[in-house]
Amino acid sequence: MSDIIWDARLIGIKGARGVGKTTLMLQYIKLNLKDEIDKTLYVSLDSFWFSDNKLIDLVDHFTKTGGKYLFLDEVHKYPNWSQELKNIYDDFPELKIVFTGSSLLEILNARADLSRRAIVYNLQGLSFREYLVLETGVEFKPLTLPYILQNHDSISEAVLEKIRPLAYFQSYLKSGYYPYHFEGKESYYLRLREVVNLMLEIELPLLRGVDINYVPKIKQLLYIVSQSVPFIPNVSKLSIKINIQRTTLLGYMHYLEEVKLTNNLFKQANGISKLQKPSKIYLENTNLNYLLAQDKVDIGSLRETFFVNQLVYNHQLEYADKGDFVVDGIYTFEIGGKNKTNQQIKGMTNAFIAADEIEYGFHNKIPLWMFGFLY
Repeated sequence: MSDIIWDARLIGIKGARGVGKTTLMLQYIKLNLKDEIDKTLYVSLDSFWFSDNKLIDLVDHFTKTGGKYLFLDEVHKYPNWSQELKNIYDDFPELKIVFTGSSLLEILNARADLSRRAIVYNLQGLSFREYLVLETGVEFKPLTLPYILQNHDSISEAVLEKIRPLAYFQSYLKSGYYPYHFEGKESYYLRLREVVNLMLEIELPLLRGVDINYVPKIKQLLYIVSQSVPFIPNVSKLSIKINIQRTTLLGYMHYLEEVKLTNNLFKQANGISKLQKPSKIYLENTNLNYLLAQDKVDIGSLRETFFVNQLVYNHQLEYADKGDFVVDGIYTFEIGGKNKTNQQIKGMTNAFIAADEIEYGFHNKIPLWMFGFLY
């Protein structure tokens, strides 16, 4: 919430289902607009009301009765949303608009190009830092990657004065990424499974034109990926196994990343096209590992999935020939347990080990949990 420039006239918040876009908007209204609540309107655009009414007519009435702040949820559910938003932005200059949409939402390529009008933010699931703040009530500030690399000793000291991070780490990996962890832990995976199904059965057909008859094949692909994470795709074998063409299969791999169910890594991260084969495919977050792989979760894969998920939000990750990952084209990282050595990155500059099961690091060996403090 503190990262968003709320004074802008048109703000977009994109993100996967379940990460808290609606809650973020409603919390902002509650905290900041309680004195102007009569001039504030929250609307969900998947409401039946819009089957027989236009958004622009609602806005016209709202502004004539003194409305100033408009919050639009689920804009991707409204036909021709981009054109109407553009018209509203141009015709009602006193109105401030915040809208949310699927991670698949295309601002630039939509029929009415909103990229020059809207400031768009991507909302990620909870970082380990955010999870700790909510779970313990202890406030921790986000850290930059260079700061962590240079000061991990003092960071460990400051955090360990307040909590023992490893006491919470496994719980976060299992069920701490989506905010509804705090609403009912017993039903967490039921809700998560429903979210995944809605992404595949509703959002992909609606926003990417995927034939609903092909959704079972995408589910099959996701399941295959989950059984061997990180998944190194053999496109020829996979296309035969799933019985779809190579180009269609590569398109599906791209869609799974777009809908925030996977993170796809390439040797060169620049100029990625949807017909380019990823070098490795990870599930988007560790909670999905436990949902899809269940009792077959591999601890090494889990650590790498966590690292990718926490860094990819603000950094560029590439597949590495030596080490596990190259970050921002500068840093090389090897991921492992507490006994991981420098063997794989020996002689390399700007090379680090992110090690699980340790509270304090040493030299270039840094606690894995600390990379959950990046946002």
